[in-house]
Amino acid sequence: EHGFATTRVKAADIRAGVLDKFDVVIHPGGSGSGQGKTLAETGRAKERAFIKAGGGYVGICAGAYLASADYDWSLHVLDARVLDRTHWARGFGDVELGLAKTGQQLFAAQQDKLSVYYHQGPLLAPAGKDDIPDYEELATFATEIAKNGAPVGVMRGSTAFARGTFGEGRVFCVSPHPEKNENYDETIRRIVRWTGKREK
Repeated sequence: EHGFATTRVKAADIRAGVLDKFDVVIHPGGSGSGQGKTLAETGRAKERAFIKAGGGYVGICAGAYLASADYDWSLHVLDARVLDRTHWARGFGDVELGLAKTGQQLFAAQQDKLSVYYHQGPLLAPAGKDDIPDYEELATFATEIAKNGAPVGVMRGSTAFARGTFGEGRVFCVSPHPEKNENYDETIRRIVRWTGKREK
């Protein structure tokens, strides 16, 4: 009813070239390293080629780790590094995000704050890679979670929503979990439409 046709695919399907049939690939939460290693070098190369040729990529939590340019198992399609990698298991709970003007416009938000569930997603910052375009910051963490020995002050102000380009394709990464709240269903739809170049 919202104009999407979705199919669940596996790493083996991606290695076999299944992404050529789609506009957007979505990597959800779980384990970024697990997803990257399961794709293996062949699958990661297929995804990079898919995005570079004009495909869209949406990464939520683990999927944002996977998109970053910070690990040997990541895709290197978003010019982002992960802050405080040592304390990735910093906890979970509701946090508040501050929306940039572009974020408010994309999501048709009436206010510049969002309350959203967070579960150990990446704290993103620019990586400064010459071969990947800089990303656009649409939201930052206005509050933080610092459990399990994580230092206070690192999470606040780091990037929570980022979008960028890679070749002819578009990449959108989300550290927290807006999909956990049905009030943000339209937010997710807008992310997918933007990434698939179907804003209208």
